[in-house]
Amino acid sequence: MERCPECGHRASMESRSCDELFHLLLALDHARQAPWGPLHGVSVACFLFQHPSRLPADEGAMAWALLHAYLEGGLQEVNQLVGQARRGNSHRGKNARPRVSRDVALPPRDAPPSRFAVTIEEVAVDGTFPAEGFPERVTAWAAATVDAWSRGA
Repeated sequence: MERCPECGHRASMESRSCDELFHLLLALDHARQAPWGPLHGVSVACFLFQHPSRLPADEGAMAWALLHAYLEGGLQEVNQLVGQARRGNSHRGKNARPRVSRDVALPPRDAPPSRFAVTIEEVAVDGTFPAEGFPERVTAWAAATVDAWSRGA
């Protein structure tokens, strides 16, 4: 069994790697069907923060804000945050710069956590990301991700 050096997921001969699982999840997300599609941004944010070498140049500011929005207000809060970001990026919104950071301080990246209570493996269950219980598993994934980074574990 090999352990992912970033999230601690144990990939065996029978199980898939984090990358393989993430690509399977993205395929479900991009179908834009519930329950996967609406949780796309949350899933990507969890994966990025559990694999910090892949964080974007902004160090994941939007992804971190999105995780907090989801945990504090669910998809409604996420959709509001994403809408603000889209309006801020629009050529029509030159005069209005909406606040999208949610004033959530980014965790320090100098010592990322190497273990998380919930990883993509638990969300995948049997490698297929079953619809039943998917939103609850994503919520647990988001909470575990924020908790590990917030503790500095």
